Amino acid sequence: MALAGLSAVFLFEMLDNSILNVALPTIGRELSASTTLLQWVTGGYAVVFGALMLAFGALADRVGRRRVMLVGLVLLGAAGLATAFVTTAEQLIAVRAAMGVAAAMTTPGSLALAFRLFDEEGLRVRAMTLVSTVGLVGLAIGPTAGGFVLGFAPWQVLLLANVPVAALAFLCIRRGIPADRADELHRDPLDVGGALLGTAALVLALTAPTLFVDAGVASPLPWLTAAAAVAVAVLFVVRARAARRPLLDLALLARPLVASGLAFKGASGLAVAGLGYLVTLQLQLDWGWTPAQAAVGLLPQVVVLIAGGVFIGPLVARVGLDAAARLSAAAVVCGLAVYGLLGRFGYGWVALALVLVAAGMRVVGVVAGTNVMRGLPAERTTIGAALVDTAGEVATGVGIAVGGTIVAALFTGDVATSPWSADQHAQFREALTAAGLALTLLAAALVGWGLVRARRASR
Repeated sequence: MALAGLSAVFLFEMLDNSILNVALPTIGRELSASTTLLQWVTGGYAVVFGALMLAFGALADRVGRRRVMLVGLVLLGAAGLATAFVTTAEQLIAVRAAMGVAAAMTTPGSLALAFRLFDEEGLRVRAMTLVSTVGLVGLAIGPTAGGFVLGFAPWQVLLLANVPVAALAFLCIRRGIPADRADELHRDPLDVGGALLGTAALVLALTAPTLFVDAGVASPLPWLTAAAAVAVAVLFVVRARAARRPLLDLALLARPLVASGLAFKGASGLAVAGLGYLVTLQLQLDWGWTPAQAAVGLLPQVVVLIAGGVFIGPLVARVGLDAAARLSAAAVVCGLAVYGLLGRFGYGWVALALVLVAAGMRVVGVVAGTNVMRGLPAERTTIGAALVDTAGEVATGVGIAVGGTIVAALFTGDVATSPWSADQHAQFREALTAAGLALTLLAAALVGWGLVRARRASR
């Protein structure tokens, strides 16, 4: 029951990331929503979710992971029911923001509680593999399931589906997982100032990539937002160093297993998001594939993400967690390098890049989280899971921003306007190469840092 409930939590979080995209044209027509408002229907959820994970992770380590998760599931069910009464785009954005809060309360706890269910390392890996596999199935089938539902039902049904998922998860977690023991909770008071600074820094960091893609590099707004994110992040670090009991003890980040796990997670998030963005543009805009054909073209990645869970346990059992982390991180970098150097020469190379990155990400998603929580005290596991998810969310935004910004800088004209001239096709392919290699260098830097820290952990 415990694993069923935790899997349901992760399913809703990943499904909510993908299922609504296919309904955006319908929502725009029915709610008379502008392009900007539609963007925030999906972006608002991601920003709230990513920005609040650290704060709720710290809170859960103090008042109880199970308790915070159950409250989050009640909020999720209430927000899902509220969808039936939405009449404007602004109301829908508010509902999606509430779902983002619920996701921030529940998702880090799902990994932390799955980690706590077992003491033996192999069982921990299997439990976290199961939870992450269910989530990835939701991410993969979301657009297809959403399109099927829209064929016979209103778009509100896509979000109302969260209600039975929340009810199932609530029942299973309440009955299958015991309340947190007092000796497993963190007793320091919550650093409210640090929580506000951390949340503000993450909101700005997650908003800036969207502004770079939408407003372009010539606009001052994304640059000011990025600068503000850096400034607030610096203030957060200063606060963390000065406070007696900070929200996030920076010494925890210096632990080798924690640092390496976060670096590997960041590299995989950067790769999957950046590569997915570039390939989608390439297949449809440069090669002229239809959306349906492009969806088929992305299937190698989907298949590996879903089926790859079968191989994680045997791989870890054979080579160990540390070697599995190294191999999977290397696969991510190699996949990006293949795309940057050869992706413009045919779909075969694109498919190979998708497979390598997906295979690496599939293993890293489990191994990185396990390593981070192995490297933390028992009373800090939820904020450790929140750190893993936050690293993935921020890296996703950075990956899209890097790809989108380089394409915008090197391509003359509006990328969405067709047909293109021969010069524009050449510019676009050069931009894809530059973006792919830039992502490769960033991912390689993160992986290199992770390997250095992992080597220290093994000594």
